[in-house]
Amino acid sequence: MPHKAVNIGLVQMSCSADPEANFAKTLEKIREAAAQGAQIVCLQELFRSLYFCDVEDYENFKLAEPIPGPSTQALEKLAGELGVVIVASLFEKRTQGIYHNTTAVMDADGKYLGKYRKMHIPDDPGYYEKFYFTPGDLGYKVFDTKYAKIGVLICWDQWYPEAARITSLMGAEVLFYPTAIGWAGSQNQETNTEQYNAWQTIQRSHAVANGIPVVSVNRVGKEGPMQFWGGSFVTNPFGTVVYQAPQDQEVVHVQEVSLELSDSYRVHWPFLRDRRIDSYQPITQRFIDAES
Repeated sequence: MPHKAVNIGLVQMSCSADPEANFAKTLEKIREAAAQGAQIVCLQELFRSLYFCDVEDYENFKLAEPIPGPSTQALEKLAGELGVVIVASLFEKRTQGIYHNTTAVMDADGKYLGKYRKMHIPDDPGYYEKFYFTPGDLGYKVFDTKYAKIGVLICWDQWYPEAARITSLMGAEVLFYPTAIGWAGSQNQETNTEQYNAWQTIQRSHAVANGIPVVSVNRVGKEGPMQFWGGSFVTNPFGTVVYQAPQDQEVVHVQEVSLELSDSYRVHWPFLRDRRIDSYQPITQRFIDAES
């Protein structure tokens, strides 16, 4: 049975052009989180490298690796040594010509539990992910770890209430979002503030609608024209932000999250009870034209 509360570690950091240095730095920060009492540690999206999707460059495919593979093997060993669950976002080479944006989950005994492949793939200026990533085909995933049953989604997935809803309905007790998102250098402060607020608000709404805590872990630092906005945060099951990281600093933070508050919020705000599942068929359409 899961504990009534779980200590969640967030690793928000900057990255360099050296994947091995980034990986070594990440391992140290996982150790730091474990020393602070973390039971589940979530890493930011694509932590082994700079965010390479800001350009379309075939050389960047060399950054990919199989999953399971060398990185997951090292993380399995560390997870078992420290007794922590690790949520790790990696660039997966599935086979020749097929690549995914993937998060692997290692349990506290060092066992590899499986992976989730990012379902929603953006294609925007500075985020040319469709050049690199095939959309996920494993469906939405929940992982039954030692400390909690967790759902994992990735970055662009966080804008889609359908993804959060389905993962929650599968039994997730906490929803994790490894993320890499930032501001373009050409933007003014008003635009920056609006974008960050929208990013946090949509994820807080997933907590409210589904009655489960949300954990979002972003990178920080300047990479080319992009200033990654950090601001990693944790909400309770009603969307209240119980921790928010700074937007301009690396941080390792451990936050206790209750696993029993969901029942209270779901009883008093019975959104799941009142869902009209018989009326939702139109959601599977791309758009509903007036004449149809």
